[in-house]
Amino acid sequence: MPDTPLLLFIGGHDPSGGAGIQADIETALAHGCRALSLVTCLTTQDSHNIRRVFPQDEATFREQLDCLLDDLRPAMVKIGLVGSPSIARILGDRTAPFPRVIDPVLAAGGGRDLADREMTASIREELLPGAILATPNRNEARRLAGEDDPARGAQRLLEDGCAQVLLTGADEPASGKVCHQLLGTDGQTSFEQPLLPHRYHGSGCTLAAACACNLAIGMGMQKAVQRALDWTWLTLERAGHPGSGQFLPNRRGPLP
Repeated sequence: MPDTPLLLFIGGHDPSGGAGIQADIETALAHGCRALSLVTCLTTQDSHNIRRVFPQDEATFREQLDCLLDDLRPAMVKIGLVGSPSIARILGDRTAPFPRVIDPVLAAGGGRDLADREMTASIREELLPGAILATPNRNEARRLAGEDDPARGAQRLLEDGCAQVLLTGADEPASGKVCHQLLGTDGQTSFEQPLLPHRYHGSGCTLAAACACNLAIGMGMQKAVQRALDWTWLTLERAGHPGSGQFLPNRRGPLP
């Protein structure tokens, strides 16, 4: 029997359970993978929005990461909410030997901005070069690359050294559909999904984590992305509404 793929998830803690490290761990379990995790920051948040972010101390986070990687060798690293430029620099250096999927979280689903100019530059300069996949939405692609056109922004990230970019479209749906684009140096592939009726908290974390799991299992990029998109859509279709804000993905159902 083959070994269970080992993935390291690095991101923020969301007390509501919709996004962040909990979303990553639930996604790993659904895909038959084993999750390692490191928390970059604590947050004050609910199903509506993030109120405050409390980044880890740089030295403490480095000690935790070094201790983990001295013992365990993940097949894949997925990085979400970073918390601070200093943590981005540590991650850029220490996780460079491993395949990385980057979910460049610049704003909360409720709208709160989570990255100033320095933080945005740190993600682009420290984490995206050398990544095998980045999963920005259209607004994140614009901000990261300083471009008005999101597709051009994605191309700039490829030019910077990111192997492939999944430009997600849930933040800007059109005509009852959500359109996504997977861009690489060899061209692009488009994916379309029906637009669901609610606002969701944690869809981006879920999608990026699912991509990382599928790649760790050994799927090619296009198949990994297609399966991740299909599964994420299902988690949203069966999402619950336990609070008074956004709907939360249900990641306990079967894979497509």
